[in-house]
Amino acid sequence: MASTTTGTEKHPLFEGDFWTDPHPAYTALRTGEPVRELALPDGKAWLLTRYADVRAAFTDPRLSKDWRYTLPADQREGQSAAPIPMMVLMDPPDHTRLRKLVGRSFTVRRMEELRPRVAEIAQGLLDRLPADAPVDLMRDYAFAIPVEVICELLGVPSQDRDRFSAWSTVLVDDSPQEEKFGPLGELHDYLGELIERKRTEPDDALLSSLLAVSEADGDRLSHDELVAMAVMLLIAGHETTANLIGNGVLALLTHPEQRARLQADPSLIGGAVEEFLRFESPVSNTPVRFTTTDVEYSGVTIPAGSPVMFGLAAANRDPEWTPDPGTLDITRDASGGVFFGHGIHFCLGAQLARTEGRVAIGMLFEQRPDLALAVDPSELVYRESTLVRGLSALPVIPGPAVDRGLAGYPSSARRSSPGES
Repeated sequence: MASTTTGTEKHPLFEGDFWTDPHPAYTALRTGEPVRELALPDGKAWLLTRYADVRAAFTDPRLSKDWRYTLPADQREGQSAAPIPMMVLMDPPDHTRLRKLVGRSFTVRRMEELRPRVAEIAQGLLDRLPADAPVDLMRDYAFAIPVEVICELLGVPSQDRDRFSAWSTVLVDDSPQEEKFGPLGELHDYLGELIERKRTEPDDALLSSLLAVSEADGDRLSHDELVAMAVMLLIAGHETTANLIGNGVLALLTHPEQRARLQADPSLIGGAVEEFLRFESPVSNTPVRFTTTDVEYSGVTIPAGSPVMFGLAAANRDPEWTPDPGTLDITRDASGGVFFGHGIHFCLGAQLARTEGRVAIGMLFEQRPDLALAVDPSELVYRESTLVRGLSALPVIPGPAVDRGLAGYPSSARRSSPGES
């Protein structure tokens, strides 16, 4: 018989030492309470931590994006299913429609075509790194690459790009909900004005393409849908990748045998990035879904109308899925990990994030082979976010630059890595 867990006291999962190393807490939950109700800053939510449960939940129709399931049935009428018309907050058929309209701009082929530009951006940043002075690699490299790429892809003017990291940090990190309203409003207003400008001054970037796209039935994205899509792409398009790069670089700096293996054979970068995604998942937990009825996972009943998060970081270290999960092994077959979701909500930008991660990390260790931490690992500070896992800063000494490789185009930036799609 299924049981229902009760009690929503604040769990050490989201306080204190958890931010430095969350994995002991995730392991304890995965083995002892794999389905657990937690008290979070914005209310209560259930967390799934086992790989099998998380993967199954992604395709479970009883878990909806529609927040109205938290309301009594007689109060749902007249409420909007998605207060913000953002694809990530929608179920089919609305999600299907938006995904179809925007999906053609995020094909694997188009993302691969961006590889030379990603390498060019990375090279410019690498050329500016000093040899012996400490720098913050998160600010000067890990965040700078994906912000530049996603802003170029969308058509955001270069002089405005620094503003997005500040807005995104407030929106993604744990902070009182009222503190998010201002940055979200500023970002919404800015993108709304930019979209209107592109109606009369179109370019070759994605926002102009989305303005022009039309289906056979004349379906188009509305102004509000375009703004919501741009907000989602800007935040997701650089947050995930920046933390992938930062977490991956730190993993190599603290695992010298794996670093030596990659530097001896740069073609391993494709599999290495998959292992970085698994070992220290840049997205640690998903945004909530809502139960449409009572659902059971791992013998625990989650009542109808409950918010549910999927624990990606916990699931990706589940020993029932992959052996010895706490060990970093860049030759591990990490395919099948729930890094970018699963099912209809699988991340549109997954291939772009992988491309940026392979190029950025590969070029860095090829061209700055003596890269070293500038502080003891115990001094590093992580962002306090239930959504993402990433460093606030990564102080390093870059070391002297070496030859750029074949025609200034390093092997890590060429398509030669196993596991690439």
